[in-house]
Amino acid sequence: METSPPLNPPQNDDEHIFRSRYPAVQVPDNVTLPEFVLGGSEVFAEKVAFVEAVTGKEYTHGEVVRDTKRLATALRSLGLRKGNVVIVVLPNVAEYAIVALGIMSAGGVFSGTNPTALPSEIAKQVKDADAKLIVTNGPNYEKVKGLGLPVITVDEELVEGAINWRKLLEAADRAGTNHAKEEVLQTDLCALPFSSGTTGVSKGVMLTHKNLVANLCSTLFAVTPELVGQVTVLGLMPFFHIYGITGICCATLRNKGKVVVMGRYDVRTYLNALITHEVTFAPIVPPIISDMANNPIVDEFDLSRLKLQAVMSAAAPLAPHLLGAFEAKFPGIHVQEAYGLTEHSCITLTHGDLEKYSRAKKNSVGFILPNLEVKFIDPDTGRSLPKNTPGEICVRSQCVMLDSHGWLHTGDIGYIDDDGDIFIVDRIKEMIKYKGFQVAPAELEAILLTHPSVEDAAVFP
Repeated sequence: METSPPLNPPQNDDEHIFRSRYPAVQVPDNVTLPEFVLGGSEVFAEKVAFVEAVTGKEYTHGEVVRDTKRLATALRSLGLRKGNVVIVVLPNVAEYAIVALGIMSAGGVFSGTNPTALPSEIAKQVKDADAKLIVTNGPNYEKVKGLGLPVITVDEELVEGAINWRKLLEAADRAGTNHAKEEVLQTDLCALPFSSGTTGVSKGVMLTHKNLVANLCSTLFAVTPELVGQVTVLGLMPFFHIYGITGICCATLRNKGKVVVMGRYDVRTYLNALITHEVTFAPIVPPIISDMANNPIVDEFDLSRLKLQAVMSAAAPLAPHLLGAFEAKFPGIHVQEAYGLTEHSCITLTHGDLEKYSRAKKNSVGFILPNLEVKFIDPDTGRSLPKNTPGEICVRSQCVMLDSHGWLHTGDIGYIDDDGDIFIVDRIKEMIKYKGFQVAPAELEAILLTHPSVEDAAVFP
């Protein structure tokens, strides 16, 4: 076992580097992400891991482990080799984590994409990632069938021209283990999410098993043994997004909880899912918090039946007046804000200490997690800044993407106060936030310029 760098390594007297108020946590060596999150599932084998809110389709923890192994075997039998990228074009479905972990277990690299993306956008990701295989479903098959790659469809029904998911797993059972099996190392690439990052055009972020295991160790540091197997999480945030697959799917599998899967947001479906499945933790975005606080449809439901203990707001700033309205209507539900980056494997700052919700300050995105180092620099001079002085947030840890060369510059302006809580106050990067998604002005300009009547275009956030 090993830990992250020591909490107080030597530094220049005039450099301001901030660390967690909590001790470092151990990050296991030589364990892959699937091994880390699926380990210990035997005791919880009969407990539901994923259930779809609308259809009721479910998988137990034992079935997730079984089908992850079956898919890994099947993918290797199809010729998938270590380092090969598999593009996943799926909405949130009960099988999603099995698909991602199966790819990783086979030595492949999972690369999710937005299922609502245009065929041209999917084709660009396929090309940029040099993908060898695509996993999708029937409704999205038309978007990918002409890309010249084998396609697996996660459907009960057969789709002409595609490899059927169920038949593939059954074939893997018959094939046994008579195929090449390459050793998968913790230092190997396992995920290639595409992000606009800090420079505009979407590009692949190279994340290793080590990156994601380290991030989970940091973000789950406060989960006590009594909570294992007890938490029910809403799976509404897109699973193709790093928070969806890591912060929801993998974290819940690691804690042996249950994910209530929702493919799209509708206020009635959402509230029914919260009540029926007794959701205790809901990672959501500000527009949904607004619905809960202000939409009259909410009052059609018996809110006394809610078991919700906390919501986490991420992906966009939460306006103070909106936070106040939510807290007035739901005084018993704690609101956490969080800050994360794809380039940092997921959550970077959060109010993750479950015993001390009351410490969360209004509009703070949280404290520094164990094993992380943070500094705030003057964007013009690069000089690190002291407490209560806004600067560009930079982070350093084992979670930072491959080839990052130390400090990750986030492009966001923030400061740390005397209590160690961090506040985001501005952005360096010119990015447009729309429903939690990042839209680069350069991409919008390029689209506008494809119109024959547009000679030039400039987009301002």
